[in-house]
Amino acid sequence: MANAFYDFTGELRQLEQDNLYRRRRVVDGPQGFMLNVDGRQLINFCSNDYLGLANHPEVAAAFKSGVDRYGVGSGSSHLICGHSGAHHALEEELAAFTGRERALLFSTGYMANLGVISALLGRSDTVLEDRLNHASLLDGGLLSRARFQRYRHADIEDLQAKLSNAAGKALVVSDGVFSMDGDLAPLPAMVELTERHHTGLLIDDAHGFGVLGKNGGGVVEHFGLTQDDVPILIGTLGKAFGTFGAFAAGSEDLIEMLIQKARSYVFTTALPAAVAEATRASLRLLQTESWRREQLQNLVRRFRQGAQQQGLQLMDSFTAIQPVLIGDSGQTLAASRRLSEHGFWVSAIRPPTVPAGSARLRITFSANHTESQVDALLDALAKVLP
Repeated sequence: MANAFYDFTGELRQLEQDNLYRRRRVVDGPQGFMLNVDGRQLINFCSNDYLGLANHPEVAAAFKSGVDRYGVGSGSSHLICGHSGAHHALEEELAAFTGRERALLFSTGYMANLGVISALLGRSDTVLEDRLNHASLLDGGLLSRARFQRYRHADIEDLQAKLSNAAGKALVVSDGVFSMDGDLAPLPAMVELTERHHTGLLIDDAHGFGVLGKNGGGVVEHFGLTQDDVPILIGTLGKAFGTFGAFAAGSEDLIEMLIQKARSYVFTTALPAAVAEATRASLRLLQTESWRREQLQNLVRRFRQGAQQQGLQLMDSFTAIQPVLIGDSGQTLAASRRLSEHGFWVSAIRPPTVPAGSARLRITFSANHTESQVDALLDALAKVLP
């Protein structure tokens, strides 16, 4: 008799009928504004490589040099024998970049959020999260076993009401730039509120670092805030930095506490030292080549102006993330396929990644895109959207 536990046929069929089935596509070659996808050349408007550093020759050379010096694998966790000079130097440079006392590397952004939140809270505490937070932030809150509450998206009044009834220690958790909408958390108001209620504040600025702020310092720099204002800062390295991994940054005591208690740091292999060397190179480029941010903003403005002239339903975003709201999952999938036929790769984002009825084309820009490519994308959108 077949084991019914392994019968997924019905569920998979239902996902396909609901236009929620996910399929992978195979990319050949390095990341860039042009990608070879399933054997076809497409202009890539769905990558998080916002500054175009993922295949930068200096970053690639630093990675190769790192392999020559450190080999490929790190061999162990940071607390055993996996913490190299490259890791340590990158942590010091990230701390200086973010204006914080210390930084701590994690192997992925997901692991950073799981580890930090669960290390700082317990059963008697409360975690309050924006309703549109990334899945890793939500899972970190659930893993902590604290009382878990979600407040309405970017709604300070709702957050204040929930904070007033919070039990034990309370931690407010939010994305800095929301990954599917592209808008910003109301950070100054959140800082004022958490200081008044003596609660913690954690901001994951995965999509803000490198993109926002005069020096690429992200949403905290954009709002002119400091470590005292935002004591717990999370960043990923696989987006604007163009490499891989993540970090937490904050006070000396915060980082020491995470080294002792963050299970996703203590009990996992360190990312390869060569990746840390590559990230050090991308960090230097991120800070010195400000033209990348300027080019990115120029492209975003050009796109938004053209999209508004066409009457496309944009969202409140001035970042590299420019969603076009469609609503129906089937229509969104069809639009993505038609764009591919015109030579553009734009992802169809559907529930549960976004709320039901808010499926959208998530268009993202890179500093390596050209104005003519943006104009061509606008022409294609005019053809595939009603």
